[in-house]
Amino acid sequence: MEARVLHADIAAETAALLRNFGLESQTFESGSLTTRSPITGETIARVETANSGMVQQTIARAEDAFRVWRNIPAPRRGEFVRLLGEELRAAKAELARLVTIEAGKITTEGLGEVQEMIDICDFAVGLSRQLHGLTIATERHCHRMMETWHPLGVTGVITSFNFPVAVWAWNAALALVCGDAVVWKPSEKTPLVALATQALVERAAARFGDAPEGLSNLLVGGRDLGEALVEDARVQLVSATGSTAMGRAIAPRLAQRFARSILELGGNNAAVVCASAPLDLTVRAIAFAAMGTAGQRCTTLRRLIVHEDVYDDLLARLRQAYASISVGDPRDGASLVGPLIDRDAYTAMCAALDEVRKAGGVILGGDRVLAEKYPDAFYVRPALAEMPNQTEVVRRETFAPILYVMKFRSLDEAIRLNNDVAHGLASAIFTARLDEAERFMAADGSDCGIVNVNIGPSGAEIGGAFGGEKDTGGGREAGSDCWKAYMRRATNTINYSGELPLAQGVKFDLET
Repeated sequence: MEARVLHADIAAETAALLRNFGLESQTFESGSLTTRSPITGETIARVETANSGMVQQTIARAEDAFRVWRNIPAPRRGEFVRLLGEELRAAKAELARLVTIEAGKITTEGLGEVQEMIDICDFAVGLSRQLHGLTIATERHCHRMMETWHPLGVTGVITSFNFPVAVWAWNAALALVCGDAVVWKPSEKTPLVALATQALVERAAARFGDAPEGLSNLLVGGRDLGEALVEDARVQLVSATGSTAMGRAIAPRLAQRFARSILELGGNNAAVVCASAPLDLTVRAIAFAAMGTAGQRCTTLRRLIVHEDVYDDLLARLRQAYASISVGDPRDGASLVGPLIDRDAYTAMCAALDEVRKAGGVILGGDRVLAEKYPDAFYVRPALAEMPNQTEVVRRETFAPILYVMKFRSLDEAIRLNNDVAHGLASAIFTARLDEAERFMAADGSDCGIVNVNIGPSGAEIGGAFGGEKDTGGGREAGSDCWKAYMRRATNTINYSGELPLAQGVKFDLET
């Protein structure tokens, strides 16, 4: 069914929210970048953008800030991030509301995104007292060998519309405690939440007292700004989230100047449902993973590989779930699926469904809704597509709520189907058998960076490293030891013997 649609003046609400963050009207009322809300398709702001001269000045300011910040003790840097976390807590509801308005996420998902920002700040504060290296055994008498970690430099962060602030926080919180300065280029589809977040950073800096100017920076604009970050030798690391095509363009340019990259690209994620799977749990997990965020997460479940013994039962349950899902205004608490981000996303979804029909697939859903009320917004019913096999359209990522369903007989066959795509981000298996779970997680099991059991491929927590393999780019963000990407390592050997023994038994007798 379609959810009730709210009729609030969305442009006026957006302006009021931005003013509450301390932004001046000219920042979002008279610029050259038009911002539209996917909820209605209407223009909600006109944002000022940066030019090439401003990019150069911003990077120079960030480099100056880095030279100061790198010498601030790490726990003190952690205090800055702690204050940022406090500002995020205080503004959680308002920032989440902006995420909903600008990215189209339902209310709980918007709140969840800001919670991710808070969580990574907490993680980074603790990390600020744990940036430790190893003491390494040495073969030389009266020597000590160890590694130390130092701040890297200016970090560029390029983010996508679907997680418009959380991904920035994953990078910025770690970069700041590691001693780096940050330059952020958000998606041109979601600049308003970036402006609001930057305002919170500035509040935290004012409370901190002595943060160098230019420590955290924002560049609003188009692709040219991201390219400038990629090309500038002063930017030591670029973390970029987006399409695989974007990653293919960025990676060689960074490699050419020996800069570091963290690439979080596409995902064509699968879940394997075994005959032993607990189906009630499985259906709930599939529903969120495949339909949440209107299928616009990199970890969205796009392929469902189901054992033939439970295929009919599971599919009947899924048909019921898909038929009853509430699609509508994401501000309405009854809605579970909001709009696609724009017309291009809808066009891509329609093209994929056309390919499904030509390949002999059977589709439930996929139709557009609310078009009469909102002709410039693109609400769709999530599509369930039964496929005869893993055709080309199934093997290609479409950033929309389409779930392709296929059968399997043996676990080896299911693992082969899971791995037989270009991307390697996230995967899941639903089973009650330990041997099946362990086989899926083994070296010859799923080839993805995220491998889950009895939980969908989406919904990662910040404590674990997030990222994937193959065309997903190989990057890792957030938890675990991802902090090492934002620092440089030095190996140190200290000789306190009064002699000069050489390693590997080398003799070099020099008369002096």
